[in-house]
Amino acid sequence: MGQRCVGWAKRSMHGAHKGWLGQRRQMWQRLGMCNMPRIGKTWHRFGLKRSAMFAKGAVSIIEAMSEPSSPDTPPSLDPVASARWTAWPHVASPWLNEEIGRRMEDRLQWIRLQPTSWVDWAPVSGGLNTHAQLRARYPQAQCSVVEASPPLEHLARQALQAPWWKRWLPSRAVSFGAPAAGSADMLWANMALHNSAHPQALLQQWHQLLAVDGFLMFSCLGPDTLRELAEVYQAQGWPPASHAFTDMHDWGDMLVQAGFAEPVMDMERLTLTYADADSLLAECRLLGRNLHRERFAGLRGKRWLAQLKAALLALAKPQPEGRLTLTVEVIYGHALKPMPRLKVQSESTVSLQDMRTLLSKK
Repeated sequence: MGQRCVGWAKRSMHGAHKGWLGQRRQMWQRLGMCNMPRIGKTWHRFGLKRSAMFAKGAVSIIEAMSEPSSPDTPPSLDPVASARWTAWPHVASPWLNEEIGRRMEDRLQWIRLQPTSWVDWAPVSGGLNTHAQLRARYPQAQCSVVEASPPLEHLARQALQAPWWKRWLPSRAVSFGAPAAGSADMLWANMALHNSAHPQALLQQWHQLLAVDGFLMFSCLGPDTLRELAEVYQAQGWPPASHAFTDMHDWGDMLVQAGFAEPVMDMERLTLTYADADSLLAECRLLGRNLHRERFAGLRGKRWLAQLKAALLALAKPQPEGRLTLTVEVIYGHALKPMPRLKVQSESTVSLQDMRTLLSKK
């Protein structure tokens, strides 16, 4: 895996606000409209020039208002923060997602079905290099790319769309946007499910896009992810370091509830090591955010950052060479979309797409 790090650094506001600009910043935050500036950067938003309020090296966190949880929402996940991170315009696909995508792509060799059409769900965060590997595996298949926001779709177009002078040539080009319901033979979703505020609804959406006998391939983080970092935060009396990740057995149950059949779940643990706390935190800012509802409500200052770095030394192990160590649990899932079944009731409801499928099999 190399010298890599994974973590979820959370961005939020510093406690003190002064002047009219500070009042507007507070208002934006209450409305859930304000993304905090990056450390050491200045940019324009809402017609105002803003600058970072902290010295270089401070840990920044996204501030987001929490919404009441619902039965379909993971209890510790803030849906507003989740939506913001899902739509975050990544400069490049996170290295960890690319590595997990490569491992999941290797599992396709055991699947006999060769899709003629497939969906890549959120490839900008899931892995653009992985997308290229999938295109090479299924060169004759039509691919539909689905992204969470227009900026992400723009990034995907820039990276994946053929040059304009090649688009008129006959080929299996990439299209953007969700395909027709029941038309995809495979749906690929790498490292997207654990950040979803409504995972059951997302699984049902994937189920609708697949054709009968089509299959879903997905990966996500499991509950042992960042367990060492969670222990450090707990020992310091701090709020949780990340939201709680769902167990693979629960994902299997949710797949069945969404209408999938024959779910196959697998899990592996990756041990990541880092040379020091600075390198760990640098990559934490690139790989994710703390989406827990009870995370810190404000930006941390230099004193807290020093405490965090000192506390992270507890992650050092005698082997290998006293490097800081973190665990990442990766869950892989595979499931099929079966023939629709009508429940025997006094009154039954079936979608138009399922009715068409049933009639076509007669």
